Amino acid sequence: MKPVTFLTTVSLTLSTISSLPTTSRAATAAEIDQNAKAALNTLYASNPSARIVGKRAKAVLVFPQILKAGFLVGAQRGDGALIVHDRTVAYYNTTAASYGLQAGVQKFGYAMFFLTDASLDYLRRSGGWEVGSAPSLVVVDTGIARSLSTTTLKKSIYVFFFSQKGLMGGLGLQGTKITRYTPSA
Repeated sequence: MKPVTFLTTVSLTLSTISSLPTTSRAATAAEIDQNAKAALNTLYASNPSARIVGKRAKAVLVFPQILKAGFLVGAQRGDGALIVHDRTVAYYNTTAASYGLQAGVQKFGYAMFFLTDASLDYLRRSGGWEVGSAPSLVVVDTGIARSLSTTTLKKSIYVFFFSQKGLMGGLGLQGTKITRYTPSA
């Protein structure tokens, strides 16, 4: 990619990220807590595999609502809570930029289950955690979910997506960054 085209793409991506309208952007800590715990309970009720993983997890990072939008250049953003023993201990936001054949708008949520102290420590000590550069992570789809049990959990982090709404189609290269922050009280 030519330097000028690359810079234009980066500028468009950053503009898209900053202009994403999310209700959670200005959410208070209490609202994020409530939304994260409700989303996690809904996930457990609808997905028995998530419940199995949740019982073994050291912590769960829940992003109850993420908005993704794009046309060739895309972006997504959402706020979430790190839950340890049913108590929120920290807040994180997730942002991502993508470039490729894509178009549409979508809302969804996801929960990251940290099964080891090492994976949880990695999240806590990293200034901005990039998915893909971390301990072994498994995105759980329908096929994997059917085979999960307490004896087959071998990876450090499992991710479950939920509440997908909207239409987003296409292929793209995507990098997701998760960063700790402090919401308003």
